[in-house]
Amino acid sequence: MKPVVLAIGLTTLATFAQDAPILPAVSAAMDKVIADKEIAGSVTLIEDKEKPLHLATNGYSDLEKKTPMAKDSIFWIASMTKPVTGTAVMMMQEAGKLSVEDPVSKYLPEFKDLKDAEGKPVTITIKQCLTHSTGLDEVRGPELAGVVTLRDLMPKIVAKPVKFAPGSKWEYCQTGINTAARVVEVVSGKDFPGFLQERLFTPLGMKDTTFYPTEAQAARIATSYRRTDAGELEKAGLMFLGDKPVTSKDRYPLANGGLFSTAEDYGKFARMILRGGELGGQRYLKEESVKQMTTIQSGNLQTGFTPGNGWGLGWCVIKEPQGVTAAVSPGTFGHGGAYGTQAWIDPVKGKAYVMLVQRANFANSDASVVREAFQNAAK
Repeated sequence: MKPVVLAIGLTTLATFAQDAPILPAVSAAMDKVIADKEIAGSVTLIEDKEKPLHLATNGYSDLEKKTPMAKDSIFWIASMTKPVTGTAVMMMQEAGKLSVEDPVSKYLPEFKDLKDAEGKPVTITIKQCLTHSTGLDEVRGPELAGVVTLRDLMPKIVAKPVKFAPGSKWEYCQTGINTAARVVEVVSGKDFPGFLQERLFTPLGMKDTTFYPTEAQAARIATSYRRTDAGELEKAGLMFLGDKPVTSKDRYPLANGGLFSTAEDYGKFARMILRGGELGGQRYLKEESVKQMTTIQSGNLQTGFTPGNGWGLGWCVIKEPQGVTAAVSPGTFGHGGAYGTQAWIDPVKGKAYVMLVQRANFANSDASVVREAFQNAAK
C-alpha cells in the first residue's frame, strides 16, 4: 500500500493511502442498508491519529444511471458544517479577537436592539449561539428574500423576538450558528468562506470542501434520494437551494449547514481535531481550545437529537452512550447532517468515523438505522 503525501507549500499533511484497507464488517453493513433501500450508496471512512483504517464506497451515486459511488464523490454535509464553524470561532478566541463569553452585541451592534416578546432587551453570548441556547427565532422562506451575505441576515434575526431567556433552554437554532460566523467575519476582516479557505481548507488540503461547488465539482455530487411509502428510493432535491443551481453564489454561506465535502476531506479535518488541533506539523488550534469546544458547555440542559447527549461549542457530545450511540465511548463528539451524513470522533478509542450518504427524509437522521449499522460495524 503506497501512501500519498499531500503538501501545500512547506506544510506536509498526514498521509492518506491510495488503497486504504476495507473492513469487511463495515462494507457488509452498508451493503445491507443499500439492499434494504434505505440509501442508494455511501462512502465510509474510519481513521486513527496516523492513518486511515478503512475507506470504502458502496452502492451508487446515481441509481438511474447506475453510476458507482466513488471515493471522491461530493456530498452536501449539512449540519456537519457546524463543528467547522465552532473551530473558526475558537481560532479567533486564540487570536485574542473574541471570547466565547462575550455578548454578541460587542461585535454586532444591531444585537443591542434584540428584544423578547414583551419588548424587553435581551443579551446573548457567542457561547449561547454555539450551544443552541440563545432563544433566537429562525429566519425562513420569504423572510430570506435579498439575503446573500451573513451581514444581510443579521437584521432579519434581530427583528424577531427572542423566544425564551437565553441559557434557560436548549433548542436547536440555525440562526445562532450563523450569528457566530458573522462575528468571525467582523473580527477577522474576512468573509466566512474566505476565512475557512485560508485558515482550514487550503492548509489541510480540503480541495473539495466549499459552500459553492464549481461546475466540475457539481458533476461529482451524489444524487439525493427520499424513501417513498412503498419503500422505494426516488430523487429529492437539496432543500436549501430552492430553484437555484448548486453552483449559484446567490445565497449566503450557511455556516449552520451549507458545506459540501468528501469523506477524505472531512477526514482531514476530523483527524486534525482528533490529534488535538495539529496535523502534518501545523497547529490549527491549541489542545485546550479543542478540549473546550468538544466537551460539554451546555450545563445540565436537556439536548437532542438522541438521548444521553450534551453540547459543546458547535459539537454534540455523547455523555451516556445508548441506543444508536451505544458503540462509542463516553465523551465522543461530532455531528450529523440533515441528509444522513455523520462524523464522530471517539477520543477514548482514538478513532474518527465518517459516513457520507444522501437520504432526504429520515425521520431523525441522527437516529437512523444507517448510522446505527455503520457505528456498530465500525466499533
